[in-house]
Amino acid sequence: MKQILVVEDEPKIRDVVTSYLKKNGFNTLEAETGKEALHTLYKETIDLVILDLMLPDMSGEEVCKQIRQTSSIPILMLTAKVSQDQRLEGLSLGADDYLTKPFDPREVVARVRAILRRSDDTQLLADRISFQNGYLIRFSAAQSSRPV
Repeated sequence: MKQILVVEDEPKIRDVVTSYLKKNGFNTLEAETGKEALHTLYKETIDLVILDLMLPDMSGEEVCKQIRQTSSIPILMLTAKVSQDQRLEGLSLGADDYLTKPFDPREVVARVRAILRRSDDTQLLADRISFQNGYLIRFSAAQSSRPV
């Protein structure tokens, strides 16, 4: 089961998002601050981060930058920052998707599934094909991490 870290300082929003994710078969961890989120990321195995940008201790943009220094974990920014420039900045910092508040929690779940599907496909492709000096050196197929 995929584990999602929900980083949101508003308890009601965090509760709605986590309850919809759990109802749809995801495990969730929660963080109220950027520091708590970073600590959780380095301590736990996380498959995707849902990240609010307006956190009490540090900006979500800074959290995203710190995550991207060491990880390619998928990030969905979920925020009240709605301008085109803010969305473009979030995506340029390394977010995989950007959704503004107010939102439909069903759309959050759908976007999480889509991001995870793409990240799983990318990992499978990376596992299957390897090139060196322009030559194919490795090709393998796997299903659920098992060779076929």
